[in-house]
Amino acid sequence: MRSGETRVRGLAARAGGWSARHRWAAVGIWLLFVALAMGLGTAAGRVDVKDSDQLGGETHTAARIIEDAGIDEPMSESVLIQARNGELKATDAEFRAAVADVVQAVEGTGQATDVTSPYDTRTISKDGRSALVQFDMRGAADTAHERVEPVLKAVRGVGRGHSSLRIEEIGGASMTKQYKDAFGDDFRKAEYSAVPVALGILLIAFGALVAALLPVLLAITAIMATMGLMGVVSHLMPMSDTAGSVMLLVGMAVGVDYCLFYLRREREEREAGRDPGTALRIAAATSGRAIVVSGVTVCVAMAGMLFTGLAEFEAMGLASLMVVAVAMVGSVTVLPALLSLLGERVEKGRIPFLGRRRRTRGGMGDSGSRFWSAVLRGVLARPVVSVVAAGGALLAVAAPALGMKTQQLTLDQEFGDTLPIVQTYDRINDAFPGGTEPAEVVVEARDIDAPQVREALAAFRERAISSGASRGPVDIRVHEAQDVAFVYVPLVGGSDRDAAGASLEKLRDEVRPATLGRVAGVQAPITGQVAGSHDFNDQLVGSVVPVFAFVVVFAFLLMLLSFRSLTIAITSILLNLLSVGAAYGILAAVFQHGWGASLVGAQGVGAIVTWLPLFLFVILFGLSMDYHVFVVSRIREARLRGRTTRDAIAHGVVTTAGVVTGAAVIMVAVFAIFGTLSMQSMKQMGVGLAAAVLIDATVIRGVLLPAVMALLGERNWYLPSWLHRLPDLTHDEAPEAIAGPVPRDDRGEPLRV
Repeated sequence: MRSGETRVRGLAARAGGWSARHRWAAVGIWLLFVALAMGLGTAAGRVDVKDSDQLGGETHTAARIIEDAGIDEPMSESVLIQARNGELKATDAEFRAAVADVVQAVEGTGQATDVTSPYDTRTISKDGRSALVQFDMRGAADTAHERVEPVLKAVRGVGRGHSSLRIEEIGGASMTKQYKDAFGDDFRKAEYSAVPVALGILLIAFGALVAALLPVLLAITAIMATMGLMGVVSHLMPMSDTAGSVMLLVGMAVGVDYCLFYLRREREEREAGRDPGTALRIAAATSGRAIVVSGVTVCVAMAGMLFTGLAEFEAMGLASLMVVAVAMVGSVTVLPALLSLLGERVEKGRIPFLGRRRRTRGGMGDSGSRFWSAVLRGVLARPVVSVVAAGGALLAVAAPALGMKTQQLTLDQEFGDTLPIVQTYDRINDAFPGGTEPAEVVVEARDIDAPQVREALAAFRERAISSGASRGPVDIRVHEAQDVAFVYVPLVGGSDRDAAGASLEKLRDEVRPATLGRVAGVQAPITGQVAGSHDFNDQLVGSVVPVFAFVVVFAFLLMLLSFRSLTIAITSILLNLLSVGAAYGILAAVFQHGWGASLVGAQGVGAIVTWLPLFLFVILFGLSMDYHVFVVSRIREARLRGRTTRDAIAHGVVTTAGVVTGAAVIMVAVFAIFGTLSMQSMKQMGVGLAAAVLIDATVIRGVLLPAVMALLGERNWYLPSWLHRLPDLTHDEAPEAIAGPVPRDDRGEPLRV
């Protein structure tokens, strides 16, 4: 150890030091880890979330009964036959001929079973203009969309032969196929475009190809390793495609961010006159520590999803937690090794115009820093005005969230008129309210053929209609071998979720207790799309308080231990909550009230998709901590080096402004890609994330944080004496403590190495 150096205590500093000394070993271990994780994941295979694990309540009970009975429910399809004018009726010969042609064509494909005529099942609308031919797809339900094309083709062929009738198919298989055809490529393009977008922004930021590639490569390898780990972990906690997409988003965001902050600090120290080795040690002890604090905080936030009890959320939370942890470890281990190996070659591949900026004082983000310097002078000169103006503006933006309405989006709300099948969905719901989304009663008995059970089933069918919950027809399918019966009840209200929900409650609270509930040994949970949405909402609402409490309390404790300041811990939580509130307000304003919806290519659907507020809270609370930890760490470092609190604030904000802005631009660009998708739920997620990150990196970190800290002054570092016994996780390493003062020339300028 050189004279003037002190022992480096921090975990990140020790990891960075070891990595720099054992460069090839660190790189080799990382590549071996990535390869091993991917290999194990491929060998283990991924276990996906099962229907019985998706939800709690009656939906879960029904799925468990079906699973235990070994019943593989087929995917059901319907063909709508509807007169284009008011004259033709289902009783007319032409209409009957069309029905017969549809039945024959569907049966002729060999892909359908149990094809039924509307004249047998009484699936004819009240006005006599519409009828439904119903059938089941052969084979497994989850792959039915892969086999439905011949049936669709046959139905279209019949339609061409009956011009006076509208003949259209809809069902689980056909909807899934059309959805995948329309948006599968859309999703893939969005995911694939995230990498070149991030790389392009980094090229502008660094002005050098090699420096720009490092963050992207780190993020990609972290994502690849996590994909493998997801396969292994899925045998303990099932995963899903959605969890994979969220993991990719989070992994790209934090992977690039962590590398960006580390690389920026190393560059800054070299520009200040440090030799490469010293600059790397300083970056490890300062930015490396901030990465660890930030990473642990983000992991804690993601762990909040594990408290929802919803399998999809638990999968998303665990996958996100893993990719953050992997990216954090990679940033403090393999990144120092790569920087040590590359040395000055990290500047290779200079972009001619952008490369010239590196020669100016301040390097990357210098123009941004000059902008924030000007802003900061005004903020620190008038902190009260700044707090009132910025805080008031964000509260005004958040105000629409007070009336936020959440619901599961219907097909027409989700896709608008972009898919032809949406129009078919609307037509069927108009002609047969609730027909496309019937409630499904799963009846399990000791003996399904027992007289009292048969009588109860008949009474349920009759009372479901007489109570006003359904207009029929109520279909009963009995599986005698498994002692299970399925009762399909079209709900009054159809696609109107509020009205359909009222019908569901009537079935559950009135009809069932008076009929099936009187028979001993009978279970009759009610499931279906409307019931699933209802149970999902109930479970989600019940999980809000524990999730919020867990995330906020643990984030507070981590900030308290990491900065040993009660004030900083409290202000960080309040500022993050304000950022999330503003994001909620923007979502409600755009997607619920329709204000400026056309600017983002959205439709005012009148509601926010149910799962989004809780999802956004967890994701945003975690990601917001990234910026907060990096900025406050730099402020605290300056304060410990002897600067006044006001000078430390100015120094910390200005020196991190360029890199925070660059990181935010990357996050906003990646999230905004998902805001361009046609699905309203994905558009809401993209807009919400992008808006929140933009607000957080500008108004919160550039105005409110310095203004609040300026007002608090020395109280920023307040820690009550009774809290001094808490563990000390600060491990502060000022540059001078690590490497001694910067060598300077006769004019006091840093000596360039």
